[in-house]
Amino acid sequence: MIDALPTVNAILNSTSAILLATGHRFIKRGNVQVHRRFMIATFIVSILFLISYLTYHYHHGTTRFRGEGFIRPVYFTILTSHTILAASIVPLAIITLRRGLKMAVDRHKKIARWTYPIWLYVSITGVIVYLMLYHLYPSA
Repeated sequence: MIDALPTVNAILNSTSAILLATGHRFIKRGNVQVHRRFMIATFIVSILFLISYLTYHYHHGTTRFRGEGFIRPVYFTILTSHTILAASIVPLAIITLRRGLKMAVDRHKKIARWTYPIWLYVSITGVIVYLMLYHLYPSA
């Protein structure tokens, strides 16, 4: 069961990216209610991801990257940027969602301009890290 969690995490990250981009598209079209629903769904999926991620690493520990040569610095560059931004997205997402739910539109827009691209990057690079770690360069 625990061994399936990296795949579950990648699915949750992919789902977050799709929901996030879709929610962004709806607000660009002026549909606040649908935007709100997609952003709440994105937040819930991201919470599920975090629970699954922490559960996996609590029980399994770390997984070593087996790639060699030029791909190692590529992987670790992606992983490092992903990790730093993933830590920052937690408070950013909470603040952005809270401001949006309170309809503090100007304050919401100011932070959402930062939150959206960071959150999207974290979701996408999470899937890239998963693919590199478990499919392209898996442990023996």
